[in-house]
This record gives sequence, C-alpha cells and structure tokens, in this order.
Amino acid sequence: MKFPLVYDIASTSVISVDISSTISNAIEVMLKSTHRNVIVKDNNLFRIFTILDILNIQQESLDLELKLEELDLAIAPTILKNKNILETLEYLNNSIEYICVVDLNYKLYGLITHTDIITNIDPDTLMDNYTLGDFLKLGRRMKWVKQDITTSALLQDMLKASFDNVVIVEKMKPIGIVTTKDIMLIIKSKKSLNLPISHYMSSPVNTIGKDASIKEALTFIKEKHYKRVVVIDENGNLNGIISQKELISLTYSKWAMLMKEYQSELHEINNILENKNREYETIASTDSLTGLYNRYKFSELYLSSYQSMVQRHNDMSLIILDIDLFKKVNDTYGHNIGDKVLIQVSHALLKVLRNIDIVCRWGGEEFVILLPTASLNNAVKLAEKLRVYIEKMEIDIAGSITVSFGVAKVMEGNSMEEVIGRADSALYLAKDSGRNCVKTELEI
Repeated sequence: MKFPLVYDIASTSVISVDISSTISNAIEVMLKSTHRNVIVKDNNLFRIFTILDILNIQQESLDLELKLEELDLAIAPTILKNKNILETLEYLNNSIEYICVVDLNYKLYGLITHTDIITNIDPDTLMDNYTLGDFLKLGRRMKWVKQDITTSALLQDMLKASFDNVVIVEKMKPIGIVTTKDIMLIIKSKKSLNLPISHYMSSPVNTIGKDASIKEALTFIKEKHYKRVVVIDENGNLNGIISQKELISLTYSKWAMLMKEYQSELHEINNILENKNREYETIASTDSLTGLYNRYKFSELYLSSYQSMVQRHNDMSLIILDIDLFKKVNDTYGHNIGDKVLIQVSHALLKVLRNIDIVCRWGGEEFVILLPTASLNNAVKLAEKLRVYIEKMEIDIAGSITVSFGVAKVMEGNSMEEVIGRADSALYLAKDSGRNCVKTELEI
C-alpha cells in the first residue's frame, strides 16, 4: 500500500479572499463556492473565516461592510506539499478543517480538507465489520431541537456550544436539518430571527441506518457530498450524527493494521507512526495552549496520588486559582494577549511549584493544583507565594494581573469532585472579598 504525498491529493482550486475584503464579500464567496470556510490571505499568513465567525458577527450586530482585518480570525495550519499524507493526521485534531498546502517558498499551493482525505481512501480497505451503531455507543456530541424553537435562540445555542449543524426532530424522528450554509443564507439575507427554525430548515433529512457499516457511510457521504451522516435506529428515531472527521479517525485505525502487510514501506511508516504515537499521547494528556495537564490527565493523576496518600497516611491539598478580570484583558487587548497571559501564568506555576505538584488547566482562565504531602497550612503558604509572584509579573501590553485562590484539604473518603467543590467555594469567597487573595475551605 502506497501512502500518497500531500500534493497528490491537495485541491489546487483555492477559495480565498484578501484580509482587506469585507465580511459581506467573504460570505458571498462562501455561498457561491458552497464552502463553510474561506481562506483569508494576510501577507505571509493564511487565516480562516468560519461559520462561527459569522455567528459572532450576528450576535454582536456588526456591520457586514466591516473589513476582515478588523476581526480576530484564527490562523490556519500549513503543511509542505511534499510531506506524506500521514503527516496531516495531527491537524485533524484541530477544529479547523482546512490545512493550507505550501511550497518551499511558503507560497499557497492548495488545500487539504476532510473531503479530500475521504475521497482518496479506498472503501474496500475500510472496516466492513463495524457498524455505525457500534461507533455511536461511544457517545457523540449531537444537537437536536424541536421545530418551534426560535431561530435567534437556536443560533445563540449553536454559538455557545460550537455546533455547526442541528437536527430538528418531531417525536425524536428527524424532520429537518440546519447546516452552516443555511445559517449563512439567513444572516446574509437578514431574514427574521424571530421565526421558528422550521421556516429555514432543510427538509427532508437524508439518513442512514445504525446497522450500516463504516464503508457504507463513507460511500453515502461521497455520493451525497455531505459533511456528516444523520443516523437513525430501526424505528426511524434519531440515533446520532457522525462527521467526516470522526469517520477519518476510524478509517485511519484500519490503515494502521493494513500497512503492516506491506514490507517495502514498513520501516518508514513505523518510524512515522512511532513519532505520531508519542505526539498523540502528549495531545491526549495536555492542554494545547499552556502545555499543562488537561482535566482528563489530572483526574487520572488525582486517583493515583490519592491512593498513595491513603497508603502512606500523608497530607494532601488542592488549590483552585482563577485570573481576575480575565474577560477584560481579552476585550481590551484581544485574545492573542489573553493567550499570552494564560501561558505566562502557566510558566509561573511551574517555576514556583515543586516537581511533585500536579498542575492542570481546568478550563478558560482557571487552574487546579494538587499538592501531594502538603498540609492545608503549607498549601496556603504556597498559594500566597504564587499570588505575590504573579502580581509582580509584567505581561506584554496587558501589564500586571492578579489571581484569586481557593484552598481545600484532601481527606480520606473524598472524591475529586468533593475536594474541588470545597476549593471552588473558597475561590468564590476570595472573589467576593475583593479578589487577589487566598481563602480556604475553613473560612467558608
């Protein structure tokens, strides 16, 4: 089996606009090309204008004649055109579905999308023995609503939860679907958002049974030119939604098994996969921005640390900290500076804390620290040391920031949720006490 190079499958007909174009012009290009995203050329950078940007524009009632350069658009990932297709897999963990293909001079050569990758996978080599029903048992993210919900309420929900499609149901049977194209038309045409979503949904819904194989689902997507499949059970009830991206992850696992049969490329591919496996292990356990542990890894480490505490009769404490007025930083200086603040705080935590301490980005501007062998008093002292250290930092144009802390003791019989709940209550007390201070569960 020969894995193609990136330039073999890249689409060279690139849909793009310049950073000086207006929002209205970008939406028009997206509608004409039936794309959910468009590449925005910004000197040597390639940015991406997406449906979520359009929803934000609608939410903030921005003028459609504003230029794209006035928006905070995400930068699209890039890959050299002579790379192996396996090198694109790490980018598929990203929410951006476009990968910009560049030549050695970093000039835009083309694009690779999920559609391009699926089109170049032979269905005969895929999983015939796995059904969509088996996959849906893992629990997929899905949004469904009733047909009488107002369009404005639905758009707010989609923006908040980052859904790019919604199925409309009646007695759990899919009767319509709202996709990114529908949303763009609604906003571009300035249609009333007070009407029920049933006025704008696409109907009927083309569905596929949960007993269909992954191979059949891929064939279905190819023939219909869809971005996803709507899956129903034997009674016609909505069972789930599977995206192209999720199907790709399944087909890749089949690729990994098949390639071992081809000795001529085995050594080269094994080296690539070994490097990728290390990268995926890191991706699965860390926060992509700060490099700290994520919630999943923290939960795992909490359990092992708790067991050690019980066996050795040690103390253990937990700290929750939250950057004060972080929204103001983002609103005043932009999300790039906000990201720098998060990174600098992460560096500060790692510098001040001990090697045995476990640090996690819990979400947004909130961090959690587990302190093995630390009593509540020692945890408070350490939190105060962190508070002072962070307050003295200077971060780019944002200047200085402050952080509030909540501290709780881990006791035998406590679940992680219980300890975090007590520390969180202490954090709220710190916020209510004027911020930039340390409070413990004993003060609640």
